[in-house]
Amino acid sequence: MRRSKKRDHLVDVALGLFYTQGFHATGVEQIVSEAGVARMTLYKHFPSKDDLILAALERRDEQIRQWLLEYMEAQGEPKNQLLAMYDALELWFNDQAFPKHRFSGCMFINAVAEFSDFRHKVHEAAARHKAILTKEITGFVAKAGFANPDELAAELMLLKEGAIVTAQVSGDKKAARRAKKIAVKLLAEK
Repeated sequence: MRRSKKRDHLVDVALGLFYTQGFHATGVEQIVSEAGVARMTLYKHFPSKDDLILAALERRDEQIRQWLLEYMEAQGEPKNQLLAMYDALELWFNDQAFPKHRFSGCMFINAVAEFSDFRHKVHEAAARHKAILTKEITGFVAKAGFANPDELAAELMLLKEGAIVTAQVSGDKKAARRAKKIAVKLLAEK
C-alpha cells in the first residue's frame, strides 16, 4: 500500500505510544484517539495491530540506524568511530538524542520481550534490526583494520546491548560510559 501523510502520522503516533507504554499495553483505541483518526482509517492502512507494530519498528529502525551511524561517521578515524557508539548511547540514555521521547530502553529489545516466539513476525523484525546493525558495526571494525571483524563487532555489540539493558533496568545513565571503558580495553588488546 502506498504511503500517505495519514499513514505516516499513524506510524509516528503508534511508535511513540509503543515505545513509552509497550506494545500490548497500547490499544488501538488509544492510537486512533491520539492520532485523531477514525478506526477505519487505521485499518485501511494496517489490517492488524501487528502490521502497525511492524511499521513502527521499521520507522524506528530507520531513525536509530541513521542517527547512530551518522554520529559515528562524524568522529574521524575508524577507531574513534567505534568508540563513539558508546558516546551516542550516553546521549540517548540522557534524553539528548531523541527529544520527542524520553529514554525507555531499546524498542527492539522491548519487542522481543513482549513477542518471545522466535517465529513471530515482530520478533523477526527486531532480530533483523539487530543483525543489520551488527553488519554495519562489522564494517566499521573492518575499516579500522582489526583482524576478525565479525568477532570483534559481536563483542562490541554485546557491550552496547548490555549497556542499553542496564540503563533501562536500573536507570544507570553511566552504563554507556562503563561500556566504552571496556571497549577501549578490548580494542587495545586486538
